[in-house]
Amino acid sequence: MTATVYTGGRIFTAGRQPWADALVVDGDSVVFAGDAARATAAAGPDAATIDLGGRLLLPGFTDAHTHLVMMGEALGRVGLTDARTLGEIQERLRAAREARPDAARVLGRGWLFDSIPGGVPTAAMIDAAVGDVPVYLDANDYHSCWLNSAALSELGITRDTPDPLGGRIGRDADGEPDGMLYETAAQVHAWAFLADQTDDGDRDAAVERTLAAYAATGVTGAVDMAFDELGLAAFHRAAERRGGRLPLRVAAHWFVENTGDEAANLAQVVRAAELAATVRSPWLRVVGIKLVVDGVIDACTAAMRHPYSNGSNAEPIWPLADMKPVVAAADAAGLQVALHAIGDLASDIALDALEHAAEVNGPRARRHRIEHLEYAAPGTAERMARLGVTASMQPVHADPAIFDNWAAMLGDDRVDRAFAWPEYVAAGALLAFSTDAPTAPHDALPNMYIAATRKSALDGSFAPRHPHYALPLEQALTHATRDAAASVGDGATRGRLEAGLAADFAIVDADPFAAGPESLLAARIVRTVVAGETVHDTGAL
Repeated sequence: MTATVYTGGRIFTAGRQPWADALVVDGDSVVFAGDAARATAAAGPDAATIDLGGRLLLPGFTDAHTHLVMMGEALGRVGLTDARTLGEIQERLRAAREARPDAARVLGRGWLFDSIPGGVPTAAMIDAAVGDVPVYLDANDYHSCWLNSAALSELGITRDTPDPLGGRIGRDADGEPDGMLYETAAQVHAWAFLADQTDDGDRDAAVERTLAAYAATGVTGAVDMAFDELGLAAFHRAAERRGGRLPLRVAAHWFVENTGDEAANLAQVVRAAELAATVRSPWLRVVGIKLVVDGVIDACTAAMRHPYSNGSNAEPIWPLADMKPVVAAADAAGLQVALHAIGDLASDIALDALEHAAEVNGPRARRHRIEHLEYAAPGTAERMARLGVTASMQPVHADPAIFDNWAAMLGDDRVDRAFAWPEYVAAGALLAFSTDAPTAPHDALPNMYIAATRKSALDGSFAPRHPHYALPLEQALTHATRDAAASVGDGATRGRLEAGLAADFAIVDADPFAAGPESLLAARIVRTVVAGETVHDTGAL
């Protein structure tokens, strides 16, 4: 096979020598990264040459925390993240209903609490726009769902419907359902019902949307954080359609629900271990389990050491007593444990559970992780570093345009320590960046802009929030490429552009190191390559 030399632009390797003048690719691997003269010799006399024309070439992004099927579904729904008033939300819902008058339901996603008067959504607000068919609107954080009256009726939710374990049905002053489903109430009522209304064709279409979107944005690897039987089957079908290959390397965490019954919880771990032993292709593998320990700060459902500004607080969805046996069993089975923990109480007990597993199972190679860590108490980063726990965090969640409600819910000096990424770097913990799509836009470049500036990628009129927590762009890119791949054990095979590693890379149509981070907002990926094969190409090279 003829080698290809990429030269004529800036090449970021994320490796021991972070910069190179030329990259040589042969087959599915990098064979050289370094100076141009040695690249020519390494490539051989018949090598092809591609002139980057001053563009930036970098390792492909690994979205270290995402939800692949949900992302594809969201790409087909009414987008509401940038609808900043109730009136605009209502107008988009009316337009969606008019555009598809035969649709059985209107589905939307991404609305923000601070776009709703008083931050309190009600069914009547949606009814005023669309009342003749059920409407289901997932919140931006995907930890609650806003319904109209027709949807409440379709689900059979009444004043007598009990709250599920770890969730809550919103109710008005008279005890009637108000249209909001929080945490597991959204899962067991709205999402389970909607899943029953979809078929394999719907899920296949969602997967194809996700694969295309990631290829177009330079993402070559993804870590799914809520895999289930339906998602697994959909990705098997996607690989079969391509002769066993995917345009994305997928590492999946099996979602484990707290049923309240230890035997049922452990049975889910057993299933994950079975799949980890059998689903092991270079393109799709099950690597661990995922537990949602708490909720989110925006809805006051994250478990905090101290109450929210309104005096409320939330209990963990996974109390420590329930979590310990599950985490210990997964650790014993060699599974990676990923724990969603947004509040400081949640991150503390998550680390307690991981520490317990290490004590029970003894010394072994392990790389567990905590997801989000939006507010963690001082000392958390150091404890994670001692335990070898990865900090999996999402710069896009710190976008100033969606920060006000988050800050208002805490309302005290805890706001000053929001999304403190440099603490984890300083402590020596592995920091992996991601987007948590579809709770946020999946595009990697705006995510890097927020990481490097703490400015808004959604609305430039917002001032930076906590700019002292911004990271140099080179560091941000490293956390989203090398470290994100390492977070699922792939550090020795991909995530860097060095000889012998996978030829997974992306080419950006601008050089933000020359033009400045602001250029990331308009920059686009012109080519994405996975294992030496081009999966996205605009024809610009």
